[in-house]
Amino acid sequence: MAAAQDVLIKNLKEHSELTEAEVAEVRSFTCTVRDFEPNQDLIRQGDEPEVAALVVSGMVARYHLLRTGGRQYLSFHIAGDLPDAQSLFIVRMDHAVCAIGRARIGFIPHRELLAAFRRQPGVGFAIWRETLLDAAIFREAITNNSARSMRTRMAHLFCELFYRARVSGLTRGNRCHLPINLVQLGDALGMSIATVNRTMQQLRASGAMDFHDGELSVMQWRELSRLGDFNADYLHLKRQAR
Repeated sequence: MAAAQDVLIKNLKEHSELTEAEVAEVRSFTCTVRDFEPNQDLIRQGDEPEVAALVVSGMVARYHLLRTGGRQYLSFHIAGDLPDAQSLFIVRMDHAVCAIGRARIGFIPHRELLAAFRRQPGVGFAIWRETLLDAAIFREAITNNSARSMRTRMAHLFCELFYRARVSGLTRGNRCHLPINLVQLGDALGMSIATVNRTMQQLRASGAMDFHDGELSVMQWRELSRLGDFNADYLHLKRQAR
């Protein structure tokens, strides 16, 4: 398995140019790696972290914990992502991050990141750009959940996750491991479990995709993109999925 620092470098290069000195700076980060079980929190709402989390493998989700105990999933993150980079500048976390399926997470001290920004501003710009991409995904999710039909919003989320995984080299042909259960899918898309099942059947009937036991299969990418009204421009990636 690649070193945690190399996973981060690969991700940053998807949207930012890094010089050899900047790459060396990232490789110098101290990164403590831990394994997390499904649904285990790596960051809790209200925490005041002194480290930034890096997804080394697996998937995590950012979510709001509701007073009722329910969750509103806000975004999903794959290998190379820094799902809480904003904690560098926001003292108390206003959301939580949990593992979706088993995940391996690296923790990089804030003090090392801030020192790197001073020594190599390009590293700071790349990580800042990472947080801006998160914001773009949030904006798209707001549009998705408020202005699109149930079938379109589910297809769009599958398109986004498959596209990002393919750019990052995490797909196997037309397949992608997405360890999201149907309850979590409903929490992310604002759907009841009955609506999730009905909408999933509609997408399967289209012949464009299938999703079963955490495995997404995309048989007709163009059709799935059409159904999801998906345009990858908002992801602002230098490399495009093929």
